[in-house]
Amino acid sequence: MAAGTGGAGAPGRGARDLGTGGHHRVPRYTGHPGGGTVPLLIPGPVPAAWQRPYLNVFKHFHVEEWKRSAREGDVAALTDARLKGTVYRIRGSVPTSSYLQLPRTRTQSLGLVGRYLYLLFRPVPRKHFLVHLDVVTEENQVVRISFSSLFKEFKSTATWLQFPFCCGAAGTSRCSEERGLLGAAPADTRWTCLVLDLRSILSLYLSRRYSHLKGVRLCSNLLVKNLCTSDLVFDPGVTFSEARHADLAHRGVAPMPREMAFPVPKGEKWHDLYDYIRFPSEGSKLPYDSIQKSCPGPAAGDQVSEDPIHQLPQPVMLTKAVRDRLSLIHQITSPKAMPRRCRVVTKRVPEVHLAAPGPLRAVPAADQELEKNQSPHSAGDMGQPPAASDGDIHVYAHRRSKGTTRAVHSGSEERLSPDPILKLRRIIGFGGCSTRWALWTQNNAAVVYPCHAVIVTMQIQTGEQRFFIGHTEKVSALAFNGSSTLLASAQSGPLSVGRLWDFPTGTCLSVFKTHVRSLSSLSFSYSGAVLCGVGKDEHGKTVVVVWNAAQVTRGGEVAVLAKAHTDVDIQALKIAFFDDTRMVSCGRDNIRLWRVRSGALRSCPVGLGEYHSLEFTDLAFEEGHVAEREPEDRTLFVCSKSGHVLEVDYKKVCVRSARRLLPAQPQQKSGSSTGSGIAINSISISSTFCATGSEDGYLRLWPLDFSAVVLEAEHEAPVSSVCISPDGRKVLCTTTAGHLGYLDIQSRDYNTLMRSHEDSVLAFSVEGTRQQMATVSQDSTIRVWDLVSMQQLYDFTAAEESPCAVAFHPTQQILACGFDSGMVRTFSLAACDLLVEHKQHRTAITGLTFSPDGNFMFSSCLQGTLALYSWMAQKSHVLRVLGNVVARDAGSGPDALVVSGDSHLLAFVGPSKYVVTVMEACSLDELLRVDISILDLNSTALDSAGRVCFAPVPRGELLVSTSSNKILVLDARTGRLMREVSPVHRLSCLSLALSEDGRYLLTAGDKVIKVWDYQMRFDINFQVYIGHSEPVRQVAFTPDQQHVISIGDAIFLWDFLAPPTQRSPPARAHSSKSPLLPGAERSSEKLRDASETPRQAAPLPLLSSPPCLDVSSVHQAGCPSIFSESDKEEEADHPGSSGMVANGDKDASVLVVESVRNEELLVVRPKVRRESSRSPGESASEPRKETKSPKSQCSVRPDSYRHFTPRFKASVLPQSFSSPPAGREVLKLKAVIGYNGNGRGNMVWNPDTGFFAYTSGCLIVVEDLHSGSQSHWLGHTEEISTLALSHDAQVLASASGKRSGDSQCQICIWTVQDGQCTANLFHHQTQVQAMAFSRDDRFLVTLGDYSDQTMALWNTYTYELLVSTCISEPIHDVAFSPLSHRELACVGKGAVMFWLLEQQRADVNLKVHQAPVPAVLGQVELTSLCYSADALLYSGTNSGQICVWDTETNCCFMTWEADEGEIGVLVCRHNRLVSGSNTKRIRLWAVAAVQELRLKGPDARSSSVLLEHEITLDGTIVSAAFDDSLEMGIVGTTAGTLWYINWPESTSIRLISGHKNKVTEVCFSPDESHCATCGEDGSVRVWALGSVELVVQFQVLNQSCQCLAWEPHPVVPWGAESQHIVAGYSDGTVRVFSISRTEMELKMHPHAAALTAIAYSTDGEMILSGGKDGLVAVSSPCTGMTIRVLADHKGSPITVLQCARKQYRDFGVDGGELWLATSMDRRVSVWASDWLKDKCELLDWLSFPAPADPEGLGSLPPSLASFCPWEPGTLVYVGFGTQEEALFYSLHTKQVVEKISLPYFAASLSLAPAARFMAVGFGERLLRLLHCPDGAAQDYAGHEDAVHLCRFAPSGRRLLTASHSAVLLWELTDG
Repeated sequence: MAAGTGGAGAPGRGARDLGTGGHHRVPRYTGHPGGGTVPLLIPGPVPAAWQRPYLNVFKHFHVEEWKRSAREGDVAALTDARLKGTVYRIRGSVPTSSYLQLPRTRTQSLGLVGRYLYLLFRPVPRKHFLVHLDVVTEENQVVRISFSSLFKEFKSTATWLQFPFCCGAAGTSRCSEERGLLGAAPADTRWTCLVLDLRSILSLYLSRRYSHLKGVRLCSNLLVKNLCTSDLVFDPGVTFSEARHADLAHRGVAPMPREMAFPVPKGEKWHDLYDYIRFPSEGSKLPYDSIQKSCPGPAAGDQVSEDPIHQLPQPVMLTKAVRDRLSLIHQITSPKAMPRRCRVVTKRVPEVHLAAPGPLRAVPAADQELEKNQSPHSAGDMGQPPAASDGDIHVYAHRRSKGTTRAVHSGSEERLSPDPILKLRRIIGFGGCSTRWALWTQNNAAVVYPCHAVIVTMQIQTGEQRFFIGHTEKVSALAFNGSSTLLASAQSGPLSVGRLWDFPTGTCLSVFKTHVRSLSSLSFSYSGAVLCGVGKDEHGKTVVVVWNAAQVTRGGEVAVLAKAHTDVDIQALKIAFFDDTRMVSCGRDNIRLWRVRSGALRSCPVGLGEYHSLEFTDLAFEEGHVAEREPEDRTLFVCSKSGHVLEVDYKKVCVRSARRLLPAQPQQKSGSSTGSGIAINSISISSTFCATGSEDGYLRLWPLDFSAVVLEAEHEAPVSSVCISPDGRKVLCTTTAGHLGYLDIQSRDYNTLMRSHEDSVLAFSVEGTRQQMATVSQDSTIRVWDLVSMQQLYDFTAAEESPCAVAFHPTQQILACGFDSGMVRTFSLAACDLLVEHKQHRTAITGLTFSPDGNFMFSSCLQGTLALYSWMAQKSHVLRVLGNVVARDAGSGPDALVVSGDSHLLAFVGPSKYVVTVMEACSLDELLRVDISILDLNSTALDSAGRVCFAPVPRGELLVSTSSNKILVLDARTGRLMREVSPVHRLSCLSLALSEDGRYLLTAGDKVIKVWDYQMRFDINFQVYIGHSEPVRQVAFTPDQQHVISIGDAIFLWDFLAPPTQRSPPARAHSSKSPLLPGAERSSEKLRDASETPRQAAPLPLLSSPPCLDVSSVHQAGCPSIFSESDKEEEADHPGSSGMVANGDKDASVLVVESVRNEELLVVRPKVRRESSRSPGESASEPRKETKSPKSQCSVRPDSYRHFTPRFKASVLPQSFSSPPAGREVLKLKAVIGYNGNGRGNMVWNPDTGFFAYTSGCLIVVEDLHSGSQSHWLGHTEEISTLALSHDAQVLASASGKRSGDSQCQICIWTVQDGQCTANLFHHQTQVQAMAFSRDDRFLVTLGDYSDQTMALWNTYTYELLVSTCISEPIHDVAFSPLSHRELACVGKGAVMFWLLEQQRADVNLKVHQAPVPAVLGQVELTSLCYSADALLYSGTNSGQICVWDTETNCCFMTWEADEGEIGVLVCRHNRLVSGSNTKRIRLWAVAAVQELRLKGPDARSSSVLLEHEITLDGTIVSAAFDDSLEMGIVGTTAGTLWYINWPESTSIRLISGHKNKVTEVCFSPDESHCATCGEDGSVRVWALGSVELVVQFQVLNQSCQCLAWEPHPVVPWGAESQHIVAGYSDGTVRVFSISRTEMELKMHPHAAALTAIAYSTDGEMILSGGKDGLVAVSSPCTGMTIRVLADHKGSPITVLQCARKQYRDFGVDGGELWLATSMDRRVSVWASDWLKDKCELLDWLSFPAPADPEGLGSLPPSLASFCPWEPGTLVYVGFGTQEEALFYSLHTKQVVEKISLPYFAASLSLAPAARFMAVGFGERLLRLLHCPDGAAQDYAGHEDAVHLCRFAPSGRRLLTASHSAVLLWELTDG
């Protein structure tokens, strides 16, 4: 076939002629099928004739050559075995990272005119994909059509359509009611033929005509076989013979061409193997919400219509976005009269309304309501789909045999509940587009007015509001019919839409096109049959439109009766009440009468005579009816700006009389007055009087002859409208300032219904105590509102200044406000007075906030300045001002500065919009800086931060919204990215807010509010709420968490309907215990209230009358304890269950139900006494025979962090140890860096003596808090679990695991004065969980862990074991009573065990009573306890409650919710209590009222406990010690930090800190004043060696720092600016940090693998780095360039890099530097280099032998080498070999010159530069110091794990060693 001729032959000629896949020669084509100007693809777009019957796009454009197409990322061609052909695989981590694009550039065009686009593809299982299609309309407008499995809902703009793609599984290939789900493709997804009807898509969704396809981008992750275009519908289920026989060609249906066909084996059917999706299905007119599989392809014989109408729709899912457009398309663009054959189709499209009479509805995809079409069914109707209220609505509207339709609800998706979670309660605002419109209802009880896009009905007596929602722009006009049953409204904007509402129900009856751009006035006829309006067209010409609304109430549409253009000005237009076809208008220089006749609208002017030049503003007809007068014989009153009121004779069309109203003067005819009249804006007439509203702000009442003013009311602003109520007793009045009120004529009282801002609201702040809210607006006012009544309380203005930000003080009635001048002012609302002015800023204030505790205030401005103020006694003082710290280009907003809930942290965007900074709130010291732009590595654009928000304190999270529509959740301490939410809004997110319980997230963006499930646990995690007509600037919860406030165009108050936080176990326990008890429902509700997190006051305590319990020596039958005396007793006492009494006396099994607080709370608790007696002989002699089976059942670690678990260690203790002679030790332990956060209760402090000790590994560190000096007690070899200090602070007990060779744990007893270990106790088998001394220090009690389950009592005089008992449940904590040395208690699973110690001479007995926790707490672990001084015991649980026990009756009489997490630490002094938990918080409680509750019992009425202070630290609380007043103390956390706490000052100061994870490298500074460490947590820390304090810390997120080096002394004099550290990371990067500037100066990426070694050259000019892959890179810190890469060690990780100086020509090579590299394969390379001359020569290559099959080694020891500082030209090597030895190798002689034997293979090595010492660390926890060359050895202990690092200082006088996270600093003595 010639290139210029055919290709458009008949489709029925066979398979060979179907398509142009074989045509490669295309003539150059300079035109365009649509006549547009889209750029051309060279060598030209495809002519339309060549594209028929179809075009194989991939083949035509030679995709395989990639010349006319483009690819990015992982795009590859491969052969698919099933399809037996080539397919293209596109995959990537995110869909946009890899793609295949046609044409090559976006400036070119494909020019494909085929109506249908065929995409043959298969989504990659469990991945998302994305496809973009750029199509061009006949108007030459490019529209992007996108579909993706990432999209959650349909979205549309004028140039972009986004469709969710629902991937179906293999089992849903047949047409069924099971729909595909949104999200990643399932594992069994199939090959799919997707047919996109591009013409129908543009027509249905954008009302545009399709021209051609411009471009295609196929993004990962999918497999693509082909892409084709055609004007035919290809059916894969039709063969060629069937097509010819049925003559389907003329119907537009054809069999699938061979190039597009999928292979089908014999006996199989196409639709059983593949998916066929046609979108929109069958060319339906019904818009679709998502692309998903429906029924199999088109049936043979179905007609394919030319236009996408007249065909029955396939199953679709309707959501809010589609319904919005459906309503407009169906009601506006449909033809007025449909042919009879189409009526069935029209009836099948349900009319969808957006508003309901009640609250504002949510708009998530799935949960919408379809309203029944109210039009009567005709003979051919097929029925209407029934309405549905819940679930996803799948409408099946295709034709069935009996012509039925049905709705199917699918509830398979989990979603956020309740739905809706927000309910609009009240709106503060009025007007928006105009303040002229406010109407009375017919019953005189309510008024109707617009508030921007919402229409509000307010009851004038109660203030209750009802809302009409549906308008998308500001409402510009309102009108009632005569009976107030129909309400008409119109919105402003280019597409002015009108709505008719059924007012009683709030239902929108009709949405109609107004045919004008902006409708300014509406008038309804009395009957409601005719509606008229006035507006402007696109040319600014006045248009009057009259509509027929008579059929609306019966399901009809609003039709245009007549329309007219006019050149006259019209300010008001009203329909005559006596004739629906007659209207009157007035405006500048004219009054006209209008009439509709024969479909035309005509008008005639009223002769005005001398009044022809007046500006008329409003008109009103005379009221009342007189029998002898005809209806049209009515006087028309028209008012004007000049004060004239004209009486017009309507019948005669002339002015009957004219009056001019003058202020404060008797009214006269206009001709007799020369003064200026009252400028009247509005007039309203009743049967007895007239009301006018004027420009001077007066509402005046006149008699009908206007003889004098009867009543007047003055306003602050001009009156814009007046309206007399139907009963004539009230006058409604509106002003231009947004005030709405009414005058009661009888009482002469004026009632303000609504005050509002005149412009957009910028920010708000809520004061929780007095329920007040402050707002600032662009109208330059500050207003304070009452949240209960929503009435305005105060109004502040500043001359020539505009407020920008506002903040309420959290506890005082004080308001702070920032202005555009930079001024910050504070006001006292109580005194209505200005308190303080601050002028720290020069430009507009962008951020202003108080800390939650009220101690500090913060402000920022446009110049980036940040100010900190202290606040005391209503006065604020400036503490600190920082410049250029807040981003200047991030924009202002109410969330610009945010403070954490504990008032410790301040966060903001700055110093650039790409960075978020976290500072210490009280000092503005920078703690963290996170670069947002680098968190998304796959993004090609820089992401910037928008808003920040702290999560509740226990979470420790910081939320950041970004410019890419994401929310990043960061760790507020480390900056680590924890998770992200995307996409959040279509545009940017302007505000963030989290609920106090951390369950719900509010976001505001565009014009909507979204409520999210913060944990993102559901399929649909958010709900969307509309109503605002402008962007929502701020959204937040009220302090009581019961409401949500949003601001923008107005102030919206929403009810927050989420249930309060519940503890499910107590709820279940309560309901199961008392289902039939009266008031059970109320009590459960009370429990939910009590479980909420307390702030300033705890919830009501749980009270109950205590049962009579005593601790006696008589063991009652049938009352078994959880303790067992013997095997025989256990068998007898536990026949069935261990939790309840099986049999016994009557009193033991009674169920006592006691009411609390007038039956508000019911407590069900068994009245049980449990105790046990034990002989000391049994306990001491047979401790392991005391239990039979419970121990084995409880070997699983309990659900409690309080329980100690030792860190896993693979190292073992050395078999031999060469201790140095006494007094001859060369090394002395100087300091230990680090606190073991893995211990429990492993820190003690006595405030009287000042003794302070803590543990680090196996060491006890005793530190002088004044001088900072340390002493170290070494007696343990394993990790120390806990400490206990005697009450006189003279004895310290420490416990650790079993030593090598021991069968039991070690407990050391130390004397505090000399630090000597006086006793070692051995009894427990595994670990010691807790220890405690008795009040008189006579006894020591020790607890074993969950595997040991024994409790032992020791005599502290002889340290003899007095008694031991085995316990059947794990015990977490133990304490002695402060009142008696005979009483102690311990806590475990669900109970407290009260013990009584009885001693008769040498015999000691322990009696025990087990007291269970209240039933309402459910199955909890009691994890901590402490006694108070007044016979009370406090215990904490793993679910956050604190229980209070009466130790006289051994019962719990009160509980309260003290935290969200497990409480592991409790300390009580007098009337105060400190709790610490795994939420990282410590809290101070005032518990003075608890004693009163104990004495008064359930009748007590007290304010309960109060939360005084709260501090959040950096980890879970594991230890605490406080003084007697609980004013100051020390607290330890799992982060390895000890904090000094000062409650009066609310401060926390870091005392001791260290690495939490393994330390990977240590080094000294050149001057030895500092040292640096790095760890697996990604941190680099610099320490001052004099005080062992942390100086600076550098943190890199999500990476491990593997190595570091300190820059050597430079050639220039040593200065602060030259101190640098280089560090290598696990991602292959190298970072250079400046110590003085505390910032990263350089980042390089020379390696693809993790770094393992790094070093500076001797002059500091080069950086040598070695990686895990064996490559060595040489980089310049000056330029950041990698100069050289050496691959000699490739394949084996580099372990050591070291540089040393040499004489220039030593060893026969040039260069002043010698350096070596060592790898794990026991090879060492030695190099000589001259970096300035770019010389680097290999000097020597060493390879050390080793056994082929190592025995007894879990992992090979490292290969290490170092230059010998005292023997130039010699290096020392240690590593795995034939012998454990250190080898000295001479570079001159090329041989080993000396060997020193070692006890084990070395794990670390360092040589002292000055003295001849060599330090070697071993995996056997041993440090050996060797003197060379004699080899004299001294061994040192103190490490709890392998000594994997040791480094000498440059002078050789100090040594650093590291064992896991502990760093030890040693000094060399002269000994």
